[in-house]
Amino acid sequence: MNAEFSRLRWRCRRGTRELDQLLGGWLENKFMSASIDRQSAFAALLEQQDPDLWDWLLGNGAAADPRQQAIIDEIRADHRL
Repeated sequence: MNAEFSRLRWRCRRGTRELDQLLGGWLENKFMSASIDRQSAFAALLEQQDPDLWDWLLGNGAAADPRQQAIIDEIRADHRL
């Protein structure tokens, strides 16, 4: 594992178990095989505020960046949210 992956793993720790699992799950299962563009979008997604992330993951609104929204949609589909 490289330093960037470790940093992102730390950023996935949001303080709520649900967000930790949803974001950390995408990191662990999808990040390494994702394109550089998607990896960058995920890193930017982690810079968003927790209430916004939670709303987007529940389908109550959408991220302004379509690349980030695509990741949100993938997480939602994987977890049937």
